[in-house]
Amino acid sequence: QVQPVESGGGLVQAGASLRLSCAASGRAFSTYDMGWFRQAPGKERDFVASIKWTRATYYADSVKGRFTISRDNAKNTVYLQMSSLKPEDTAVYYCAAGGVSPNAKDYNYWGQGTQVTVSS
Repeated sequence: QVQPVESGGGLVQAGASLRLSCAASGRAFSTYDMGWFRQAPGKERDFVASIKWTRATYYADSVKGRFTISRDNAKNTVYLQMSSLKPEDTAVYYCAAGGVSPNAKDYNYWGQGTQVTVSS
């Protein structure tokens, strides 16, 4: 079992970069597939990126080429490096454990979320 805790959100201008971190407790972190989702007001929770325990990565088309997901198993942490941010990236970003697919229902453990706001 892992418990994700997100950090690193904030208010930035369009075109800026931001790095989100997800620290996950649990001894078996390195064996978990991890993912990032986001949810804008009034919208569904959408897949952003995921990384398998093998370090294979997957991205939503909307962020491909701008966002990079990575993991540091020694620190039990997953990162989401976001660059060339756009106002439409504004959302609460959630870290999740236990899945790698774009389907949120496949993930077992969720963090509380961190707000990212991109101003134009």
